[in-house]
Amino acid sequence: MPETNYILVDVREPLEFSFSHVPGAINVPSESLMKGAPELKDIEKDSPIIIYCKTGSRSGLAIQILKDLGFTNLINGINQEIAKQRFGL
Repeated sequence: MPETNYILVDVREPLEFSFSHVPGAINVPSESLMKGAPELKDIEKDSPIIIYCKTGSRSGLAIQILKDLGFTNLINGINQEIAKQRFGL
């Protein structure tokens, strides 16, 4: 993992996540986001969070939802391959 301790959030559906994901990623699918993302309840609101999905669409929407929940340091990692390359994961 890179020097910055990013939190990795995969917003794809659980079945997609089960097939493949970045090691250490937390699965927070859309249904969970709509319920306030309880998987992230213990995460500091200013923690650096990389959010990814399959194409970048769901991650972009997830960023807006997480901003509404008070998270401030959000990065759209687009998809798992781009996130791995861009952030050295």
